[in-house]
Amino acid sequence: MSTSFRNCLVLLVSTLMLGSACQEPQTIGTEVDSEFYRVNYNRPDATSFLGVGLWAWPLPMDYDGDGDMDLLVSCPDKPFNGLYFFENTSGAAFPDFAPPVRLGDAIPKVQVSHTGLGEPKVTIPGAVLRNFLTALDSLPEALFPVEELTKDLGKNPRFNQWKMADYDGDGDLDILVGMDDWSDYGWDNAYDSTGNWVNGPLHGYVYLLENKDGEYHNRGRLQARGKEIDVYGAPSPNLADFDGDGDLDLICGEFLDRLTYFENVGTREKPEYAAGVFMENQQGPIKMDLEMIIPVAVDWDQDGHVDLIVGDEDGRVAWIRNTGKMHHGIPEFTSPRYFRQQADHLKFGALVTPVSVDWDNDGDEDLIAGNSAGYIAFIENLTGGPNPSWAEPELLEVNGEAIRIQAGENGSIQGPAEAKWGYTTLSVADWDGDGHQDIIFNSIWGKVEWIRNTGTELKAPQPVKVDWGKQDPPYPAWNWWKPEADELVSQWRTTPYAIDWNEDGVMDLIMLDQEGYLTWYQGDSKAGETILQPGKRIFYGENGATFNNKNEVQDTGNGLLRLNIAEAGSSGRRKISFVDYDNDGDLDLLVNSLNVSLFENISQSPDKVVFEHKGTLTDKMLAGHTTSPTFVDWNNDGIPEVLAGAEDGHFYHLPR
Repeated sequence: MSTSFRNCLVLLVSTLMLGSACQEPQTIGTEVDSEFYRVNYNRPDATSFLGVGLWAWPLPMDYDGDGDMDLLVSCPDKPFNGLYFFENTSGAAFPDFAPPVRLGDAIPKVQVSHTGLGEPKVTIPGAVLRNFLTALDSLPEALFPVEELTKDLGKNPRFNQWKMADYDGDGDLDILVGMDDWSDYGWDNAYDSTGNWVNGPLHGYVYLLENKDGEYHNRGRLQARGKEIDVYGAPSPNLADFDGDGDLDLICGEFLDRLTYFENVGTREKPEYAAGVFMENQQGPIKMDLEMIIPVAVDWDQDGHVDLIVGDEDGRVAWIRNTGKMHHGIPEFTSPRYFRQQADHLKFGALVTPVSVDWDNDGDEDLIAGNSAGYIAFIENLTGGPNPSWAEPELLEVNGEAIRIQAGENGSIQGPAEAKWGYTTLSVADWDGDGHQDIIFNSIWGKVEWIRNTGTELKAPQPVKVDWGKQDPPYPAWNWWKPEADELVSQWRTTPYAIDWNEDGVMDLIMLDQEGYLTWYQGDSKAGETILQPGKRIFYGENGATFNNKNEVQDTGNGLLRLNIAEAGSSGRRKISFVDYDNDGDLDLLVNSLNVSLFENISQSPDKVVFEHKGTLTDKMLAGHTTSPTFVDWNNDGIPEVLAGAEDGHFYHLPR
């Protein structure tokens, strides 16, 4: 059947089942000349990675009752919030899923348990969702008071995951609850002078609620080898006979990217768990590409071995197949294989940061983009015109390896729990004057670097150089590390905008400095190399000079344009672009906000540029964390249009 007919049929069936009309993901807004809309691949025969927005909570099940496994995915982000149905139209174990159908709002912290006792059990904290296939989350039935478990935690848990299983083989369903505890970890700015995290670790505990005659009793935290099970946050507990010996073992996730296996060395009726071991196969440790992973146990391919379906932070979902074999004494699973779908909305990870540029020199506007995972991709415009078709994002490489910037143990001011994130944000310009477009980027580290394009290959990232003279290089006050003598270090996750501002033939850089002020770093060419001069704060605000981390404008008295006054983890995060938005001959400033805010250039001299804040371009909510603006002219009419990358990894276009 055709895709359009299938979607209409699904909507009709869902309406009859639920009593209210379900919705497909729609382009945002109905007035094409006044509202952002979500950009599509515009390639009906192509495929892409299956994905929702930021953070995938997968619910693998046969949702439509046709005998094969479909995917429901709950996505709690903005603006792609929702519970989405990905139909398996082929019946294959690794299909190209149909594009998502939105069934309703996201269900927070939702979990599914395949117990072998009737239909899958779908739970939220403290309740089971009765008649889920027809009622979704409209019929919650209380199981146990949540506060009885959270009262001994220092803070309310970010992860509160309820799973059902017959823990002790007595024929009824008990409950495992996975909760994290951040009270020792704190949050940010807790490194010593050598980069060691001085706060405590992130904890992840598993509680047992035993079913006795239909009532649940808290039996406390599960133990392994005489010690409380304590993984690195986000436990995502899964009970199943993973090794095929007749009893139920435990696999937990974590806040980062690994899976821990706890073998049941007791009996089916009286479980005892061996010390946890990180899962691995012949290729090495099994790790997800990102973090905040959500594993769910299910025999996906119905071969008699319980697999894992795992959601990732960037909205993708992977299959980790149980081979039925053993490896070093534990069940052998394959490495993650990320599902595919029929191409729908153009997407690159999460918190995508696009720049529009003709990267392949074929006369149309392509995209170069970073994202939360720290990758940088080339997204080719295949057709040009006002409604382009797009190739799937291609990760840029150096020497055959994908460019990826990551925080590691101490690169994020918010601590080692963010080790897998990179938050690349960038601009594209001929930095060295050799006629080829280079990439200048900032990241989670706050180090400003560039990637040289020789015309045939990309070179490894290297620092953007500044001639600081006799002064020590400045850096944010909360950094535990100091820059090298000629490095530029600013606040994290803020765009370094490369532009020949003074039109002298040499690239300059405009970005937030170490204190959050918008700053001009003038470029000089020395021995064929671009060397920046120390920054000058030449940008001012009219009717308010400070744009704080809540996207509010206020006046701090000195008139200088300060785009973030916050510190440590709340600092930086500012994405910018310059364009003559009002076609009056000077460059205006676009800044991330609710969607994108316009600062109009109302006065300019060599030493002073004054911007007036005009507010957001529309009222549409695009931001969860941040957006990232660039400009395009897809209809080639000379009037710049705005393209914003959003938290959900999608791209939103504002025609004019």
